[in-house]
Amino acid sequence: MAIRIELLLGFLLFLLLSAPAAPAAEVGTPVPENLVLERLGEGSVSLSEYRGRWVVVNYWATWCAPCVKEMPELSELHSQREDVVVLGLAFEDVDDADFYAFLEKTPVEFPILKVDVYNPPQPFGTPKVLPTTYVVDPAGIIQKVFMGPVTREDIEHLIDG
Repeated sequence: MAIRIELLLGFLLFLLLSAPAAPAAEVGTPVPENLVLERLGEGSVSLSEYRGRWVVVNYWATWCAPCVKEMPELSELHSQREDVVVLGLAFEDVDDADFYAFLEKTPVEFPILKVDVYNPPQPFGTPKVLPTTYVVDPAGIIQKVFMGPVTREDIEHLIDG
């Protein structure tokens, strides 16, 4: 059984990495104010709503163990700091019902946004690894890209200097 799961995860990773890659943003890249992303459930989120605050954009997937591990700290960061908003970009092609089932077991305070894995939002593009986290300053400029797991302390160290 474990071998089947490993094969499935390997295959999913292969598909993810073999998808046409939209180039990922780098430090110093401005994030367009008119960037709008679909929210899980209903509605949408525009990044212009968060100008003047730090925005933590976190690519994750339900099958990604490091992603799941960092979610509680990101949720605390989102709920305990008024100057920071966390946006969870679900980089996975599954039904909403699957996301809801996952979030019942792993609840978070931050908005979950759905990403078209074949046409990811620019300037973020296709993540090279999951999790990938972008920290965007209050002026809308990417200040840091964390590839792999990140902690609340990592983000606060960057924000608070």
